[in-house]
Amino acid sequence: MYISFHERRTCRDTWKDAMVGKRVFLQGEEICGAVLADITEERLEKMGFRTMGKRLLLLKLLERFRLAPVLPENCKIFNDPIHGHIEMHPLCIKIIDTPQFQRLRFIKQLGACYWVFPGASHNRFEHSLGVYHLAGCLVKTLRKRQPELGINDVDVLCVEIAGLCHDLGHGPFSHFFDGQFIPLARPGFKWKHEHASVQMFDHLIEQNDLKNVFLEYNVGERDLLFIKEQIAGPLEVSKNQVWPYKGRGQEKSFLYEVVANKRNGIDVDKWDYFARDCHHLGISNKFDHMRFMKFARVINVDGQRQICTRDKECSNLYDMFHTRSSLHRRAYQHKANKCVEIMIVEALLKADKYIRIPGKDGAQLKISETLEDMHAYTKLTDHVFQQVLYSQEPKLEGARNILRDIESRRLYRCVGQTRPQQGCLISQDEAPSWSEEIVTALTQEQLGAPQLSPGDIAVSVVDMDYGMGDKNPIDHVRFYDKSKMDNACRVRKEEVSQMLPETFAEQHIRVYCKKRDQQSIDIAERCFIQWCDDRQDRLKKPKGGKASAPELTPLKKEDKEEEACTSVQPPSRHDSVRSRLSL
Repeated sequence: MYISFHERRTCRDTWKDAMVGKRVFLQGEEICGAVLADITEERLEKMGFRTMGKRLLLLKLLERFRLAPVLPENCKIFNDPIHGHIEMHPLCIKIIDTPQFQRLRFIKQLGACYWVFPGASHNRFEHSLGVYHLAGCLVKTLRKRQPELGINDVDVLCVEIAGLCHDLGHGPFSHFFDGQFIPLARPGFKWKHEHASVQMFDHLIEQNDLKNVFLEYNVGERDLLFIKEQIAGPLEVSKNQVWPYKGRGQEKSFLYEVVANKRNGIDVDKWDYFARDCHHLGISNKFDHMRFMKFARVINVDGQRQICTRDKECSNLYDMFHTRSSLHRRAYQHKANKCVEIMIVEALLKADKYIRIPGKDGAQLKISETLEDMHAYTKLTDHVFQQVLYSQEPKLEGARNILRDIESRRLYRCVGQTRPQQGCLISQDEAPSWSEEIVTALTQEQLGAPQLSPGDIAVSVVDMDYGMGDKNPIDHVRFYDKSKMDNACRVRKEEVSQMLPETFAEQHIRVYCKKRDQQSIDIAERCFIQWCDDRQDRLKKPKGGKASAPELTPLKKEDKEEEACTSVQPPSRHDSVRSRLSL
């Protein structure tokens, strides 16, 4: 809601009249328009306003200014399907209108999920706008609720920019590029998209001459460091370092929990992708991030300020992490989705030797080499799929065939899945060697047919958790009681409900057969069952296809007889009456 010019002038004149004789005080205390909204009745009394009537009048005027934000010059409005109308800061508009940011329009938020869920067509671009919006909402809420935190306009802007730019470093098809393709294309090379986001952020500023534009909005070198630390964490860590961040001091430690919360995973990045992904996938979202903001409060915990929430909101947070788990189970780790991911990765690995992307100073780089050249990486998007698919290069024939199979829905067949035994953790590094073990689990004589080759089998290890491995993330959240709003405490799981999960992580091992003829699929299933049986110390009985039979538990004899009697005998008239009465 905005107030008219006439109302603003009236408020201004009233403020001037009230401030007669106080200007020297204001100048001495360096009180300017930017902090007028933080003035309280107690502070007005210290300023010399002795009468309550005058203090209340001024507070009423200031409250109108708080409720009537002024849009900065050159601010733009984005109409977002999730959050509605988003006001975009002029500096953020400058960032958005660059090739490095516009690249996000061509990177699917959910990667290969679009081949399984037709609604999952949204991109990293709109997700980044949503995170910008929620980051600003949360930090502005904290500033208004707790003026003593000292959050200034530059702090707010830096947090918003971090939210806007946190995904600049994503590669084609988002997560499986850095999670699956890079480890196979460049074994031993340590790389995460968060670090690429920091590199791309620096590249964006340099290539578009934005350094001076940042300075126009009082965003200096230390603030740029603060933005990058919010995205990727501490950039330099030394031993015996009490506070690893350099962009902001320990008194503003809570600002590092807004965009990417390393403490417990409750951050605005998740809030946006929960709402956005559920919207596009057609899955209900049980978590209400707006309600969380209503109860968010910064409290000193063990010498550090943390974002805490009301104790009664604990169940809402469990809903949040359950939503995350549900999205992984029903969409992100869907067996058809993982199958398409495996096929795209195989195609990219075959194409990596022959595709060349222009980089700095005319360099021609492979897909896997673009990580070290942001000029080339800017040109790398989901378009690489079409680049390979429509290429006439004979050397890309193998990669093209895989992509054509995806288009024609000739996918690898999932022949079964299993899970590790309780307490047994499977490493992702073990999966590549399992293909050979599976195909040799039965001899040719036992099969009565030729064995499959290791290249005919693909193994996928899927991790599903609440965001912190096997730990309960709520154990790392602090709460407060309404009677003691500055005292942080823990809430034990047993105090919330007896129906909450006992374990917070699980793994699934899925095996796919690349051949589509029935004989090969049958052989793969039999070998998979035998392989699981040989490793009973580590793996549970398999599921999927014929492999599901050993998992069934037969009914006991007396249970069968009781079930037969129940199904044969029709209900009596008295039973029917009792049934209606109970209703």
